[in-house]
Amino acid sequence: MVRHFKKGQDLMPNLTDYIEEYLKRLLALSTNDYIEIKRRELAGKFACVPSQINYVLERRFSLERGYLVESRRGGGGCIRIYRIDPVQFKAWRELIGKTREEKFETKKIKQLLERMCEAKLISKRECCILEAIIQEEIYAASGLCKSEYGKLQSRLFSEALEELLKTGY
Repeated sequence: MVRHFKKGQDLMPNLTDYIEEYLKRLLALSTNDYIEIKRRELAGKFACVPSQINYVLERRFSLERGYLVESRRGGGGCIRIYRIDPVQFKAWRELIGKTREEKFETKKIKQLLERMCEAKLISKRECCILEAIIQEEIYAASGLCKSEYGKLQSRLFSEALEELLKTGY
């Protein structure tokens, strides 16, 4: 039997594939929904430079692929990789996309939160906490202009959403 390969398709897996597979196996064996690794130790295991590990994390463990990577500098470069529940992923991606728009629209975000709560993607309590974070009155009282407090509001909301994605606490 003759095999036909697409242009650019390698016959053998490369180092990036091996590192990805190793990390996915660790995630599958984890009792949590995350793993914690040290960049330098992983680079040593695969006899590569730490930047190769960064490449794998950026390309193969992105939010679009269903992962959240938290990197801590110092102490050997500790990295935590979270697996995002695939059922909830589409809704989370939509919500995070809305928060990163140029103009943060509180009304639209509240509607999305309500929809996610109704679909039981987030609890009522989580919905209330997120709604409290986006209350315009809090930011207006800060003395910042609307565009500046909009950036702050969006950033705080995005950070809170990322924490909710981390289900393995």
